[in-house]
Amino acid sequence: MSESPANTVPATPKAQAPPNPKHTFRTALEDPVLRILASATLVATVGRGIFLTLTVLYFTHFVGLSASEIAVILSVSSGVGVATSYIGGRLADRFSARRLLAGLAAVEGLAIMAYPFAGNFSAALLIACIAVGVNRAANSTRSAIIARAFDGPNRVNTRAVLRTITNVGIAAGGMVAGLALLAGTAEAYRGLMIGAGAIYVLSALRLLSLPSRVDAPRRDAGNTGPNQGISPFRDGRYVLLTVLAGVFGMQFGLAEMGVPLWIAQDTTAPDVLISVVMVINTACVILLQVPFSRGTDHPRRAGKIVMRSGVLMAVACALYAMAGGMPVIAAIALLCGAALLHAFAEILSQAGTWGLSFELADPRRAGAYQGMFGMGFSLGAMLAPLVVTATVVEHGSIGWCILGAIFLASAAGIALIARKASTTAGSA
Repeated sequence: MSESPANTVPATPKAQAPPNPKHTFRTALEDPVLRILASATLVATVGRGIFLTLTVLYFTHFVGLSASEIAVILSVSSGVGVATSYIGGRLADRFSARRLLAGLAAVEGLAIMAYPFAGNFSAALLIACIAVGVNRAANSTRSAIIARAFDGPNRVNTRAVLRTITNVGIAAGGMVAGLALLAGTAEAYRGLMIGAGAIYVLSALRLLSLPSRVDAPRRDAGNTGPNQGISPFRDGRYVLLTVLAGVFGMQFGLAEMGVPLWIAQDTTAPDVLISVVMVINTACVILLQVPFSRGTDHPRRAGKIVMRSGVLMAVACALYAMAGGMPVIAAIALLCGAALLHAFAEILSQAGTWGLSFELADPRRAGAYQGMFGMGFSLGAMLAPLVVTATVVEHGSIGWCILGAIFLASAAGIALIARKASTTAGSA
């Protein structure tokens, strides 16, 4: 593959000091950019936790949508998110990224507030496409901001800190949503969902205080020379990284859909174990995402970490498969062990791919590159329900083996890209 521009174009120097390995989370929050992003993320994800907990149940119980209609809404809106992931990154290269991110957060908040007023399938589909579309665009814009405002290990550490805060916020929002679940009335659902949207709008106000240095450097009118960088679609190595990372990213869909269905339908474990598995995952991410992400700004190390995550994911799939048909105690033990390995694989894969997504990108087009990388995960999220259904749901244990092989192969491909990138950089 051709040499990446990231190897020949130095990144713009940043003012950050290297993170203290003993106090990474605390010292990271001393940076004003991360402090603003972290506070806005915490506020927004509390709202998102409320939204995610209540939306499907609201449309099922009070609007009367069928499971197939909800599946169509999720799939179509995810497809819109694939396109807007790249669009958001491109816009972050052309306009003020901080204002763009604030605007997108505000629009998403308004869309969430509109959900309770959707009385039929068409209205719900339209609102979902808007909400998911701006959410994916905002994710790419945020990644572009991180790429510009930080350098080296600070980029990955920032992503790790924000992901930790995201899990805390969503968990808190889920607990708040429990009030509506306890009440069980349409009014309680609507009130909390409108409140969730209002919280999003508040987070948008916080984002406006980001400094102007997070925006892309101004371009001279009509300048299309080499200083503007190349399109990520012409960077074959980055395209392949994006595709493979998207494939591995299907493990999120597996956790959200495949594992709960497997526990409920194909094992002797009680359904409450679904909640236990979710708690295991959330706790691991909160406790381990930051420390496990250190050092992944070096491509070779990032590749090795992704390879480890592939092995862990393959073993987790094997344990999930073994739980089928086992006695209750054995099934619970196998499922909890699988969930723990699955969580470790998720944490390591995120850390490794984050590092590669930053280090192998052309810094002159940070938004476009991060937008493309976001497309990969959006595409993985869109395809995950279909792949999980075609493997685990339809073929049981054999399907688990197929999925394990897919995850292992995608991790090996990413590790190979990282090793070649390190070799090329070392010989340059």
